[in-house]
Amino acid sequence: MKFIRNMVILGLIAFAVLNINTIKEAVMPFRYDSYIAEYSEKYGLDPVLVSAVIKTESNFEADAVSSKNAYGLMQITKETAHWAAGKMGLKDFTTEMLKDPETNIMIGCWYMRNLEEEFGSTELVLAAYNAGRGNVREWLDDPQHSSDGKTLTDIPFPETASYVKKVELFYKIYQFLYF
Repeated sequence: MKFIRNMVILGLIAFAVLNINTIKEAVMPFRYDSYIAEYSEKYGLDPVLVSAVIKTESNFEADAVSSKNAYGLMQITKETAHWAAGKMGLKDFTTEMLKDPETNIMIGCWYMRNLEEEFGSTELVLAAYNAGRGNVREWLDDPQHSSDGKTLTDIPFPETASYVKKVELFYKIYQFLYF
């Protein structure tokens, strides 16, 4: 019985080793790497962080649409996209363009850079990406959530707190698997 159990375990390990790329892609997909690299570099972002945000937001599904009408890989809302497109000088921008992976990653990276310029820290950027910059500003101004106005002692929205932790976890996993 012990021999059979050991052979099954050995078989499973061999299967996993021989199929590691398939398993890796199924569990932790990594697509659109050329766009991630291009726009991460252009906007001075860590491509691993961008990958982790995409995994968290859409699991790399380009046609994803959330219940809050956020679109594409980086789950950008119509309002944020039109504002960003205007600031970026994108002509004839339409919400439909958010389904295009390159456009979505370009705008998402620009927006993350914009948040980074305002907030500085990765935790605040991620919190603002999820909950909105106005909420993060309010939290920083509230002594209940920030003792110094620059860092958060807690994130009052459970969904946002969970989001930040999830992106940070995926960051570590992507760094290990792909970078």
